[in-house]
Amino acid sequence: MSRVVVAAEVDVPGRGVLLVQASGLEIGLFRVRGRVVAWRNHCPHQAAPVCRGRVTGTLLPSAVAEYRPGRDGEVLQCPWHGWEFDLLDGHHLASGSRVRLRGYPVEVEDGNVVLHLPERPALDAAGRGAATRPRP
Repeated sequence: MSRVVVAAEVDVPGRGVLLVQASGLEIGLFRVRGRVVAWRNHCPHQAAPVCRGRVTGTLLPSAVAEYRPGRDGEVLQCPWHGWEFDLLDGHHLASGSRVRLRGYPVEVEDGNVVLHLPERPALDAAGRGAATRPRP
């Protein structure tokens, strides 16, 4: 893992996203419940730029015909198909879903947002990653 300074903490909005580029990735920085979280800007549903979606809330479980809004500012809604993701842990909000956003560990050091990102794999002469096997 490499440590990469991507932004000043003060630049991460209280609601919304700060998009940054790091190690060839576009990553959205969000402030949720006072802490900074980082998610790859790639929806696992159909590869939409998920971090360009709305930061919102959702409807909480309730009785039939009762609508209880909640979790304001803790939900990211994908701009293409409306899939909702928990900004705290990246999980899709559908009951029982195993789908989640790809997140990265965040530290705030001396007023800077530091991400822990995977090392980029070495490429061979054809531009393939070292783990790529030739096709038969």
